[in-house]
Amino acid sequence: MEVKVVNMQGRKVDTVELPVNIFEAPINVDLMHQAYVRQMANARLGTHKTKSRGEVRGGGRKPWRQKGTGRARQGTTRSPIWVGGGKVHTPRPRDYSKKMPVKMRRAALRSALSAKAAEDGIVIVKEMKLKEPKTRLMAEALQKLAGDASALIVVPVKDENYRVVELSARNLPQAKTLNVRYLNIRDLLNYDKVILPLQALDAIVEHLG
Repeated sequence: MEVKVVNMQGRKVDTVELPVNIFEAPINVDLMHQAYVRQMANARLGTHKTKSRGEVRGGGRKPWRQKGTGRARQGTTRSPIWVGGGKVHTPRPRDYSKKMPVKMRRAALRSALSAKAAEDGIVIVKEMKLKEPKTRLMAEALQKLAGDASALIVVPVKDENYRVVELSARNLPQAKTLNVRYLNIRDLLNYDKVILPLQALDAIVEHLG
């Protein structure tokens, strides 16, 4: 698949051939869904906790005698039917994480990238570079590169230039910068356009190819 390479003003400066095995791979919706569910599940902390009647402080004394009061028998004020008592069948700490083989995760990424490429959602930029960290400059650049669509900017390396790009994009609600090493299925599916500098494209090919 041959796509154009543009500069920061959105003007075509070259063309590049996208690897067929990454950007024209079979689109497996079920595999992408499985990878998405896994990522969302692994993001859950699972630290929710409530106290049972044995963990609530107090309630050691029987509130009234067993017989003769006309009231229902009670052994503790920390029973679940009392206000301030323990809870029953409520969340306990647990691990929500799911496992998925590396080959399947990478195949899901290839499917997502292929789906983006099929929808004309891949924008190849020769180089993402700004003079200074200004949100206005990044907003103007994204308007030329992606229009009104939301954009995921894939950052190839951690250097001063791309640090400026990250600082300029972090206040834009429809844009996000992501290091190429952390490319994931959720961000690929949540954003309309994926902006790839040529250097990031090489890193993706090295990782997924």
